[in-house]
Amino acid sequence: MLFPDLIRLTTSSFLSYRVRSFLTGLGIAVGIAAVILLTSIGEGLHQFVLAEFSQFGTNLIGIQPGKKQTHGASVGMLGSVRPLSIEDAEALRRLPYVEYISPSVTGNAKVRAGGKTRRTIVSGVGPEMPQALRMYVQTGSFLPDDDPTQARAFVVLGAKIRQELFAGQNPLGSYLRVGGQRYRVIGVMEPKGQVLGFDLDDTVYIPAARAMELFNRAGLMEIHVTYRPSAELEQVEAGIRGILTARHGSEDFTLVPQEKALEVLGSVLDVITFAVGALGGISLLVGGVGILTIMTMAVTERTSEIGLLRALGARERQVLALFLGEAMLLSALGGLAGLALGVGIAQGLHLLFPALPVHTPWLFAVLAELSAVTIGLAAGVAPAMRAARLDPVEALHAE
Repeated sequence: MLFPDLIRLTTSSFLSYRVRSFLTGLGIAVGIAAVILLTSIGEGLHQFVLAEFSQFGTNLIGIQPGKKQTHGASVGMLGSVRPLSIEDAEALRRLPYVEYISPSVTGNAKVRAGGKTRRTIVSGVGPEMPQALRMYVQTGSFLPDDDPTQARAFVVLGAKIRQELFAGQNPLGSYLRVGGQRYRVIGVMEPKGQVLGFDLDDTVYIPAARAMELFNRAGLMEIHVTYRPSAELEQVEAGIRGILTARHGSEDFTLVPQEKALEVLGSVLDVITFAVGALGGISLLVGGVGILTIMTMAVTERTSEIGLLRALGARERQVLALFLGEAMLLSALGGLAGLALGVGIAQGLHLLFPALPVHTPWLFAVLAELSAVTIGLAAGVAPAMRAARLDPVEALHAE
């Protein structure tokens, strides 16, 4: 049997039983579509979450008060926590590899301007916050580099607050009351949008010391430290621990490096993406069972045809290749249909729900198609071997 004859016989069988071939391929198509759809959503969420966390940069360390550590028993007086202070933040500037320092205190308060009043997020920060967190001023300037404990009453507006309180006018130089205290507007931030549900545009920025007074806090909520990309993270952490431990008397604070947080988060999201893809892969196994069933039936129905081929000189391996080719063709075409269906559904969901992040990883798509062909090949082996081993004389007498 020549190779063109083998191809012709394979395709003719596929076309002769259109409905059966369609239903068999449909099982594989549904499995591939499920894999593509689930991995597209999983990978979309993966990239979205990592982008949300990494937009402030990876060479960033957050310092929070309190040691996040479990003890076996009460530590008594040794367990007291000293609040983080503005002086602590200033002390960290002595580290040679630190680029920017920004103390942080956040709360909610009423703001009022021009007879308009609303509640919004008030963020007390330092003058280097834009550089530390990669946020930029659109008009005007950011908070000046005053004495951090005696900062002047200046405020910088988020884009949304500027639009709602000063629509159609230039807010620079105007006054805004924040929690009853009057502040002069000196700048407006560029639109930033939401970060994990926190609307950065619906925020006003005032000096950290004034925010501590406004919210009646004894210490900072966090200190952001940006270090040079060329510096080793362990070296930076050791320097921060050394200075703060010397000032506090113990390590009563927690370092949260953005780099390590992204690594852990990325690993977790990779596992989730793989898990949802594996769930979709169960449908592929069901499709493989369908191919096994259909090919077994095909061998039974075409026993006389197999006998005739053997009588005309077809060898066992040629009959084996014929049935394996049919199984692979069914699975390959079903896989391609599933790819189109999965990508179509994923993009359709994204159009209906723009907030749903969707990204089709083409590596997964290629692996899914290869898996479909492999499953088709594996499912077709047993029926194909049975067909190849049929006795030609008995096969010719079969009805």
